[in-house]
Amino acid sequence: LLLTKIYFFSLFAEINDSESHPSSSHQTLKGTSKWATSLENLLEDPEGVKRFREFLKKEFSEENVLFWLACEEFKKTQGKKQMQEKAKEIYTTFLSSKASSQVNVEGQSRLNETILETPHPLMFQKLQDQIFNLMKYDSYSRFLKSDIFLNHKKSEEQEENPPEAQTAAKRASRIYNT
Repeated sequence: LLLTKIYFFSLFAEINDSESHPSSSHQTLKGTSKWATSLENLLEDPEGVKRFREFLKKEFSEENVLFWLACEEFKKTQGKKQMQEKAKEIYTTFLSSKASSQVNVEGQSRLNETILETPHPLMFQKLQDQIFNLMKYDSYSRFLKSDIFLNHKKSEEQEENPPEAQTAAKRASRIYNT
């Protein structure tokens, strides 16, 4: 009898504890739910970046997110020589008139190769902000309505609520309702 009381007490304590302290998975959004809250959250998640790139590729504007990511990486660069190399790479890939993946930013013509001589972590910040705003107010809203996003969201929901669990719940309700 004592063991039974202890068992029920511990079970009751567990139930109350879980109600007053929801698990972290319920406190923090994950995946598509988090992506849908902001472009910043989307860009912090490697899977989100992958899906967003996939979408932008179809829209012929993948260079925007690639430029934004390159600038983020550039800010972390240590050493003048490495900064010069990465700055030149960003310039030739995204900003020069002959760039292979040219981004469309204002003031692009004013940024010339002489700035590459004396690089600093925030040298591309204004241009990066322009691209971020372009993505935020243009492509991001379309991404949230795209098949790529919606299909990924659907597959996440199916993982959280597998059909077997739903079937078991239906069986249980039929048993108790008869």
